[in-house]
Amino acid sequence: MRAMILESPRQPLRLVDVPIPSLKAGQLLIRVHACAVCRTDLHIVDGELTHPKLPLILGHQIVGTVEAMSTTGYAHAENVSNFRIGQRVGVPWLGYTCNSCPYCLSQRENLCDRAEFTGYNLDGGYAEYTVADHRFCFPLDPSYPDLQVAPLLCGGLIGYRAYKMTGNAQKLGFYGFGSSAHILIQLARYQNRQVFAFTRTGDIAGQEFARQLGAVWAGDSDILPPEPLDAAIIFAPIGKLVPAALRAVAKGGVVVCAGIHMSDIPSFPYSLLWEERVLRSVANLTRQDGDEFLALAPQIPIQTQVNAFPLTQANEALDALRSGKIEGSAVLVVK
Repeated sequence: MRAMILESPRQPLRLVDVPIPSLKAGQLLIRVHACAVCRTDLHIVDGELTHPKLPLILGHQIVGTVEAMSTTGYAHAENVSNFRIGQRVGVPWLGYTCNSCPYCLSQRENLCDRAEFTGYNLDGGYAEYTVADHRFCFPLDPSYPDLQVAPLLCGGLIGYRAYKMTGNAQKLGFYGFGSSAHILIQLARYQNRQVFAFTRTGDIAGQEFARQLGAVWAGDSDILPPEPLDAAIIFAPIGKLVPAALRAVAKGGVVVCAGIHMSDIPSFPYSLLWEERVLRSVANLTRQDGDEFLALAPQIPIQTQVNAFPLTQANEALDALRSGKIEGSAVLVVK
């Protein structure tokens, strides 16, 4: 099969022919149709996430069909049989948990000390085939085409987990208006909440994109919104946005850092955190997040705007994301 391989950080991916992966017990062999490109992929390529499996096939927003499955030697074979050959499935970032540590046993599997992640510890979807533990695969709603459903598998799921942490906030600030924000603004509007969008300074096109999707206000990330916010989600991996968001939220407001990596947060006066403001992060996702969000998305319905690239242009897709040239989500077309 063809695959785009990362051999070392800060180097372009290389197109190579590699064997189709063999199945282990409890796994599905998946023919990849599409794989959305995530900012986490950039953090891996750029060496900011420092412990990837190398060489590595990136990609953790995978859409494909089941080609084969293995129950040999697997204690819960009946669960594997819930899937069928030819079924379309999605594969997210969380690819394995131990199911026995204190985090897993307290419904916090996203914090499992032995967790493994698709496209980081495990080979992912920048390839024609992949394998995945069936327990961490999701059936996909047939109303979504392959390219449109792919961004829901991380931009949607991680965004949804961050969104839930804002509670019942009615005035929401989104710092960084990329893949996650363009998905979650649709959920916010569905729930009659107001979104204030913050972009890179001078990103007029990004601000207009946010307004088109229903933002009540859009502006540069270094200015205050026209009124105090109840909560803010920081999607951009920029530490200096933390004090900016704390300044923008009202007393008791929540600021959620949604990324897996962020540049250093500068010091800020305690007065920004005082009055019961809350600053917290999001780590990974749980399967419950996936079940909830993938059931909710077609009810709204959430529509994703995608920029399609062939598999062989994965480097170009990553460069476009890095430079802020993607409006919505970038998706690699594999089939």
